[in-house]
Amino acid sequence: MSLLMIGLPGPTLDADSRRWLSAPQVVGAILFARNIESREQLEAFNAEMRRFRPELLLAVDQEGGRVRRLREGWLPLPPLADLGALWARDPSLARRAVRLHAELMALEVRASGFDLSFAPVADVAGGNACIGDRALHADPEIAARLVALYVARQQACGMAATLKHFPGHGAVSADSHHDLATDDRPWEAIVADLLPFAAGIEAGARAVMMAHVAVPAIDPQIAGASARWIGLLRQQLGFRGAIVSDDLAMLGAAAVGELPERLQAHAQAGCDLLLACDPQQVDEALRLTDALPRPARWPLAIRRLRASQRPLPPPAADLQDRWNRLQELLTDE
Repeated sequence: MSLLMIGLPGPTLDADSRRWLSAPQVVGAILFARNIESREQLEAFNAEMRRFRPELLLAVDQEGGRVRRLREGWLPLPPLADLGALWARDPSLARRAVRLHAELMALEVRASGFDLSFAPVADVAGGNACIGDRALHADPEIAARLVALYVARQQACGMAATLKHFPGHGAVSADSHHDLATDDRPWEAIVADLLPFAAGIEAGARAVMMAHVAVPAIDPQIAGASARWIGLLRQQLGFRGAIVSDDLAMLGAAAVGELPERLQAHAQAGCDLLLACDPQQVDEALRLTDALPRPARWPLAIRRLRASQRPLPPPAADLQDRWNRLQELLTDE
């Protein structure tokens, strides 16, 4: 399959963006800081894209902590690790904090005109600085419980949950944004890191994002380009939703070659949606995928990533109340 989600160059719908978003293999756009000047500008930009092509999926990364594309004018969501840290004091506090965080994230992102944030991170916290406090916990079983809660609340608020980065990026020393990443641990260690993904899938997560990480215990190929890993995800874990590549511009994807090889390898392995986030690569990605087979209609797994129209995002005062309750949980001793 060769459906694309693309990055756009700036904060307006320019001629290139219109041409790209008109391509039949493009299902949506993912926005970054370069696309966002203010809340008012962003909401108008998203509304313009909706008018231009109503079926587009609009996405952003709004995990909390370091990974927040929506900053000034939006609630400063804390990193997931702050929520997981409450478990040692009282597991019920951690569960309450996770539910509030998921509600705040999903409702505020939806109110800004997006269908989804690629969240939550289901990696088990380990030695990887790139993941670090983006992960909920270092204990796979605790992480699994909290991921399942996050997925349930996020989707109850009308936003599809995306588990990332399968099969786990937390124990790898390299940052796949900038380097080739390999997890050399034995299968017995790897399988524990699958627990949060399995729990999130059981909770109903609609998407899984693959990692640019090679796990030689299963396949020397990076996971997103590995039919073995995607087969395990589909067959052993029973996942029936959308499988999404990580950004194919990342250097970790260079393990399979340049952009043509990256696109082809991820599509052939079984990724449903390919992320081409670098605007300088979009023309090439469109040319390359135009020759690949694609469905006559978007698969149900892709269509189910659209934000629900119910429940509608609540007034800002309701979000502020949730925020205050989350802050109380995180600051009370």
